[in-house]
Amino acid sequence: MPEASRVILHVDLDAFYVSAETREHPELKGLPVVVGADPEGGRARGVVLACSYEARKFGLRSGMPISTAYRLCPQARYLPPDWSLYERVSTEVMSTLRRFADKFEQASIDEAFLDVSTSAKDESSGKKVALEVKRAVRESDGLTCSIGVAPNKSAAKIASDRNKPDGLTVVPFSDVEGFLGPLPVSVIPGIGSKTQAFLKDKGIESVSELQKVDGKQLLNWFGKNGVWLWGVIHGQENIEVRQQETKSLSVERTFKEDQEDFRAVRREAADAASELARRVKSSGFHYRVGGIKIRFRGFETHTREKTLTSRTDSEEALKEVVDGLLDEFESELRPVRLVGVRVADLQRVSSGPSRLDDWLGT
Repeated sequence: MPEASRVILHVDLDAFYVSAETREHPELKGLPVVVGADPEGGRARGVVLACSYEARKFGLRSGMPISTAYRLCPQARYLPPDWSLYERVSTEVMSTLRRFADKFEQASIDEAFLDVSTSAKDESSGKKVALEVKRAVRESDGLTCSIGVAPNKSAAKIASDRNKPDGLTVVPFSDVEGFLGPLPVSVIPGIGSKTQAFLKDKGIESVSELQKVDGKQLLNWFGKNGVWLWGVIHGQENIEVRQQETKSLSVERTFKEDQEDFRAVRREAADAASELARRVKSSGFHYRVGGIKIRFRGFETHTREKTLTSRTDSEEALKEVVDGLLDEFESELRPVRLVGVRVADLQRVSSGPSRLDDWLGT
């Protein structure tokens, strides 16, 4: 274990493309769903981009020819990919995740690393934060995720895949090496089929068997990557979560019960705007774009924004923007599940706190 132990979460959204489709189209829930090409009666040449867990029970998997998928499960619902939807949902979820992190690194459209070392000091408190993250993603974004908790990034990533979907796996911080030992070498990020075959030829199929290989031998086999590999398999990889530049800030409020009184929605939005303005000021930012997010029952979500003539940190200006943008939705007469306020096009104009965790909250 690294001398200066961190608490790292790897968050992996479950069957993301399919989950995003199901959130928008609840009638798909519980069905075998495939995102990919139109099967054309089994004649298409495309591949499966993603499939639901129900579809996987029929032997379907990502990367499979769509014709094979159709032969195995012709009754599945086959959907063309909706990239704009996936980008929008990913942005929403990443905004939720950022609220928990001292340092945040988005690894892909559906994965992120969170360094939560300020709010968690060990595996027990790390688990508590992970449970809060799972609840927030479920309640705010209508999705499930699987999370690995570990003192480093590689172990957290490996752990997040151990109990899917909607899983939570906590690596023993005092024995990362022992946790990894029984697992197949294929769990190590970067070890693909060619490396697996290479290691198998040498009688190495489990991580514990690879742990017995001398570091110099790994260096001989894999060059400088052997140094990284040695650290990973012995639980000593210590690469920091790469803090990404803050491009926007947001505050969201999920109602305990869907809210039918739009006056209450406006009040909650105004309160969220006040909280967000305090964060903007305390961090030394000015914003130029103000926006809202509103989610109705059934997870139908809309976003709107307005660009100001100049940057400001004014709370009153933000409240005015928010109130004006909400006007469009007042006549909807539908229960509201969530309302959020956002600022973007940020510029630091004064010396704020040295770390984002001085003002990012949950």
